[in-house]
Amino acid sequence: MKKIQMVDLKGQYEEIKEQVNSSFETILDSSAFINGPEVHAFQKELEGYLGVKHVIPCANGTDALQICMMGLGLQPGDEVITADFTFAATVEVIALLQLTPVLVDVEPNTFNINPIAIEKAITPKTKAIVPVHLFGQCANMDAIMDLAKKHNLYVIEDNAQGIGATHTFKDGKKAKSGTIGHVASTSFFPSKNLGCYGDGGAIFTNDDELAHTLRGIVNHGMYKRYHHDVVGVNSRLDSLQAAVLRAKLPKLDTYNEKRRAAAKKYSNSFKSQSDIIVPTTVNGCDGICDTCDCHVFHQYTLRVLSEKRDKLVQHLNDNGVPCGVYYPIPLHNQKAYLDSRYNEADFKLTNQLVKEVISLPMHTELDDEQIDFITKLVIDFLNK
Repeated sequence: MKKIQMVDLKGQYEEIKEQVNSSFETILDSSAFINGPEVHAFQKELEGYLGVKHVIPCANGTDALQICMMGLGLQPGDEVITADFTFAATVEVIALLQLTPVLVDVEPNTFNINPIAIEKAITPKTKAIVPVHLFGQCANMDAIMDLAKKHNLYVIEDNAQGIGATHTFKDGKKAKSGTIGHVASTSFFPSKNLGCYGDGGAIFTNDDELAHTLRGIVNHGMYKRYHHDVVGVNSRLDSLQAAVLRAKLPKLDTYNEKRRAAAKKYSNSFKSQSDIIVPTTVNGCDGICDTCDCHVFHQYTLRVLSEKRDKLVQHLNDNGVPCGVYYPIPLHNQKAYLDSRYNEADFKLTNQLVKEVISLPMHTELDDEQIDFITKLVIDFLNK
C-alpha cells in the first residue's frame, strides 16, 4: 500500500505534469508573470464553468473575502453575521476592516450556518451575511437569500472549501456555489479541490458595477496606470498559478466525483457504528447518494460520540494515517475575537462539534486499499 497522505498533491500532479511544465516554460520565456495571458484565460474559463458574469482573480482567499467587503462599501461598525464554526480567516477580515463580527451557531446535519440563528442576530446595524460552504457543502442558500431580501442585507459567500458544489433551490433550479449571493470569494490554496501550487484566490459576482469596483481594488485602486480612483490593495494572481489552475479546471468535476466516491466508501464502512455520525448532505443522504452534487467533500468529517476523538487522532497518527481536527476551538472563544456580547448557550452545537469532529484523508488519489485500512483502524479502535 502506498503512503497515506491527507492530500496527495504529487499524485495529482503526475496526471497534469506535461501541461503544467509546458505552460511554465512558456511563461518563463515570455516573462509575463503578473496579469499575463494565462491569468486572463483562466478568468474566462472559470466564468464559463461557474456560469457567472465576472471572475476577478486575486492573491489568496483571505484577500478575496476582504476585497468583497471593501467593494460593497461596508463601514466601520457595520455588523456582519457569520458562522462560529469555521476557519478564522472568515472573521479575521471582518475585524481587519473594523466591522463588527457577529458569530452564530451552525446546523447539526451540515455544520453550515443556521438561518434561524442568523435571523435572531439581525439588528439595525447588520449589513451582511457571510455563509461558509463548510467542508464542501452548500449552506442553506434559499433561506439565507430570503433573509437577505427581507432585511435588505448583502450576502457574501465564503466558497473557499466549496468550489464545484451545486445548490438546488426549492423550485428545482440549480446554481454553482459562489454564484448565488451578491458576491463570493474562493481560495486556490494547494489543498483545495481546485488548488494551485502556491497562494491564489478569486472573487465572483454577477453585478457589473461591483465587478468594476473590485477590479480596481485588487490593483491598488487603479483602472488607469497611476490614477488611483478607489482605495485598493495589491492582490493579484500570478501567471504560474493561473497555469496550474487552467490545467486542473477541466478536471474539477472528475476530482469532485472521486471525492464523493471516496466519501461513499467511508460512510458505507461506518454505517453500523453507533458512536459515529457520518457526513449528511442537504438532501439527507447519510450514505452519500450517487446523484448528489451538493457536496464536494473538501473534507470528510466524522463526529465521534464516544469521547474518544483525541485518542483516535493519536491512534491514527501512530499508525501512519494523518487526520485533522477542523476546528478545535470555536471562533467566539479565540483570544482575538472574545466579546462580552456572546452567550455560551447560543453556541450549543459548535461547542459540541469542537469536541467530536475528525477529518480523515480526502483527495482524488485515495484508493480502496487505503480507505479499507483507514476505516478498519477507526472501527477496531472504537470497538475496543
